[in-house]
Amino acid sequence: MRVAIVHYWLVGMRGGEKVLEALCRIYPGADIYTHVYDPAAISPEIRKHRIHTTFIDSLPYAKRLYKKYLPLMPMALEQLDLSAYDLVISSESGPSKGVIPTSPAIHICYCHSPMRYIWNMYNKYYETSGRLTRIMMPPLAHYLRTWDVATASRVDEFIANSTTVAHRVKSYYRRDAQIIHPPVDTQAFRPVAARDLEDYYLMAGELVSYKRPDLAVEAFNRMKAKLVVIGGGEMLDRLRKIAGPTVTVMGSQPFEVLQHHYARCRALVFPGEEDFGIVPVEAMASGRPVIAYGRGGATETVVAGKTGVFFSTQTVEAVIDAAERLDKMDLNPADAVARAQDFRTAVFIEKFRSYANHLTGQAPIWDDMKIA
Repeated sequence: MRVAIVHYWLVGMRGGEKVLEALCRIYPGADIYTHVYDPAAISPEIRKHRIHTTFIDSLPYAKRLYKKYLPLMPMALEQLDLSAYDLVISSESGPSKGVIPTSPAIHICYCHSPMRYIWNMYNKYYETSGRLTRIMMPPLAHYLRTWDVATASRVDEFIANSTTVAHRVKSYYRRDAQIIHPPVDTQAFRPVAARDLEDYYLMAGELVSYKRPDLAVEAFNRMKAKLVVIGGGEMLDRLRKIAGPTVTVMGSQPFEVLQHHYARCRALVFPGEEDFGIVPVEAMASGRPVIAYGRGGATETVVAGKTGVFFSTQTVEAVIDAAERLDKMDLNPADAVARAQDFRTAVFIEKFRSYANHLTGQAPIWDDMKIA
């Protein structure tokens, strides 16, 4: 088959790009289409492919200000000529599914989430935006929502990365979605012996408001317990200002530093609501339990009472209560490692390949028991 993969933008290596890497392994001859491409920020696996950009890439400062060009992205997608392809896969979180494949091509949308800034997180983005942006957001969001819903009809089949996202697809697009969890490189993480564990908790990931890193910092300030924070983002400076003497805000760190801290922490603290959330799976692959907010993707990966605990409200008191409950449990690190393997890259590749082959008439749907 001739395959095209449409990804919203290629300016870094986050969860969506890890999915793209796995798709590149499934379809080594696929062409990639994207709005903006920064080769220096992208992995060699992705750079092996022929990468085409929309006209957005040629606009001033596009690699840095690409989100400012969001209103032009629907038109840019519709100008792409995909007539040469039998299978089109759109990787959707920013605008990508709005392409126009040529019949009889099959269009599969792997949905990380419908665009958060116009749907489920619109109000949060609005509240934290500047005055001019707040003036422009209502009419722009209305236009984009209308276009986004209309273009759902251009997709033959949706795949969601979690039950949480499948519910959004149903709510916003009135479409059902097959659930295939995203790939996690669990082999990159290893547990350590009990004697090597250290007396600190860990919070890792992008430090942005909806992930609620402030909750963890404030909770551990109050408990006077050790917390290490790894990650960069818009809240980094604020967290450093509010961090007490027991909280260490390290900022962005090399992967090896993150590996080291995953394996040696008492537990990972995960206070935000995520579409899926790769960080808890990485922590479990390192043999460590997770303290997580009980909504979103974490509820599909963390097993309460076996690989971690949940708290039901995003308050400092709830985080403290969860940490105290976890401290009284005797959890087996092997259970966390085993659970993480359910989300390893090989499972994603086998399920996606099987489902795509089923849709294109090349094979039956997967059997979970046959995935190695």
